[in-house]
Amino acid sequence: MDAYKADLRSAAEDELQRACTLGWRQLAHHTPWGDTFEGFTPGGREVCIERSYLWDGEPGSDIRVEVTVYVEDDYEGGVRLTGSIARETA
Repeated sequence: MDAYKADLRSAAEDELQRACTLGWRQLAHHTPWGDTFEGFTPGGREVCIERSYLWDGEPGSDIRVEVTVYVEDDYEGGVRLTGSIARETA
């Protein structure tokens, strides 16, 4: 992996980790939902960060978290990572 992609991946991993800290109960009332904002990679590159929360199946199931980090005007060249927040059964 080249340094450019490694930098984007590092930012995506960090954002995915943060995105998955929210609890299922906190997110269930807002899913599906997503936003895009500007930020910086660990290497100082200005990027767009897209975060989406989607049902992983039927509404009320686990929540799939998708994070995409890309340089403006190059969405296809970005890095997309996916995580999951398990449904709470309490």
